[in-house]
Amino acid sequence: MKVMVYQTSPVLLDLKANLTDVIAKIRKGRERGAELTVFPELALTGYFVGQQYHEVALRLDSQEIRQLTSATKGTAAVVGFIEESSSMNFYNSALVAVDGELLFAYRKLNLPNYGVFEERKFFTTGKHVPVFKLNDFNIAVFICNDLWHPSLPYLGVTQKADIFVSIFNSSQGSMGDEFSNIESWAIVNSFYARIFGVYNICANRVGEESFLERRDTRKEKPEKTDTREFPDQLCENQTYRFWGGSEILNPFGQHIANAALYEPDEIFGEIHRDILRQKKILLPYLRNDDPYFTHRELERVLYGKKQGNIP
Repeated sequence: MKVMVYQTSPVLLDLKANLTDVIAKIRKGRERGAELTVFPELALTGYFVGQQYHEVALRLDSQEIRQLTSATKGTAAVVGFIEESSSMNFYNSALVAVDGELLFAYRKLNLPNYGVFEERKFFTTGKHVPVFKLNDFNIAVFICNDLWHPSLPYLGVTQKADIFVSIFNSSQGSMGDEFSNIESWAIVNSFYARIFGVYNICANRVGEESFLERRDTRKEKPEKTDTREFPDQLCENQTYRFWGGSEILNPFGQHIANAALYEPDEIFGEIHRDILRQKKILLPYLRNDDPYFTHRELERVLYGKKQGNIP
């Protein structure tokens, strides 16, 4: 199966421009033979949407989603966007459309709410880890912070996922100077490919966006002898640069394709069942994995249920 990743630079809050760009790229990918085209998290809106999140949200029955779905005739696509449900909840979602049909929208499960991240302030948490079938492959989709919670990829593997589609928005400096996002994501992406023996299709974005950051200034106030008024918080615009580096990894954690850093790019790769089979034969460490054991242990941990010889 031929797959393509588009490393885009979405225009913040410009739904129309981003939608037009994504649809054009899906069609371009199909012309190049791509059977699956993947876009980053929130590819239709940009990341720092703030209080305007609802202005660029789309319902699954909207005209824009119908246009996007129709563009996948003869191919398939995974596209990050803001979803509004019929009950007016809002989700950081990934649209999954195959051959002109909408399969579902995967809803991000672990919403960060620290540092520059305010997702839980605006979005509702998803409830499921679905897996879909495409060209005889089982595919699980994850969004950014979901991959920092190993229980979620494990739920994909227990449903026999052959491929992870990992979409995210990672920017330089968003986790502080002591933490390298580029190095950390390289480890995370390779880890899941190697440990679970899956292909991992990883899409990050590029471009710059500003975020109104609130900084505690209480420690910066002058001595009490100064009678001037100083607020406890100072608001200032911080600009974050998304670094890209999208990649496609095989089940051995080896790179099939790498995108450029900091520049829009597109990468192309092929997924083969024989490589999946080879990994399972050479390193069958998941063969005896028992999700029923995991379930029993979780019941014991969560509900205090005694199992076997445990006192």
